[in-house]
Amino acid sequence: MKIFPAIDIKDKKCVRLIKGNFDNKTEYGMSPIDQASKYKDHGFKNLHIVDLDGALTGETVNLDIIQEIISKFDLKIEIGGGVRNFESIKKYTDVGAEKVILGSAAIKDKNFLKEACSKFQNKIALGLDAKDGYLSVSGWKENSNQLTLDFLKEVNDYGASRLIYTDINRDGTKASPNFEETAKLADISNCPVIISGGVSSITDIKKAKDLNNKNIEGIIVGKAIYDGDIQLYELAKEIDA
Repeated sequence: MKIFPAIDIKDKKCVRLIKGNFDNKTEYGMSPIDQASKYKDHGFKNLHIVDLDGALTGETVNLDIIQEIISKFDLKIEIGGGVRNFESIKKYTDVGAEKVILGSAAIKDKNFLKEACSKFQNKIALGLDAKDGYLSVSGWKENSNQLTLDFLKEVNDYGASRLIYTDINRDGTKASPNFEETAKLADISNCPVIISGGVSSITDIKKAKDLNNKNIEGIIVGKAIYDGDIQLYELAKEIDA
């Protein structure tokens, strides 16, 4: 089970949102570079980064920060937030990102997802963010009226190399992830699945491992780290890869 500590970047700072709401955000004192350094020091190898400025603008606003983290710390990074064209994907892969996450753009335009997977093989992660079983897009402000499972079935053979499933109702709430729904997706997905949203304690990490689902690759941990509910030394003990 890979552990992905999270860094959400807004205005050059680490922030966390509750259920994706930009009006309900907490800013933390640590810079994204310092936070990445801390993760590296504790032995983490993977990192989940969201450029919230990018999510709002559709541009690679914090590319310089991403590049610095990758070059300094040699971490495997998955990066998302407003990636809407091939140019943005290329910018991230050129600086060494392991995976580029496509969310709204992939859901709104399945052909874009298909072409991206073909052009950037083994580099595309599909981000499926759902509320009550339906996919949300545009920074979680719009409901797409598409059932998550139905959408996955449609794009399952496009060639995405990772799937990140977030239950929006759990994200930032520390109410534990939606293990049941994640397992359903993992059962049909052609690529490995990452659990995201709501991790509250080490118990959630252990529960993810206990699912014993070979297609669940890892879990993302965010707010629980920043709020001190999970200590990094404790989380580091759970690292498998």
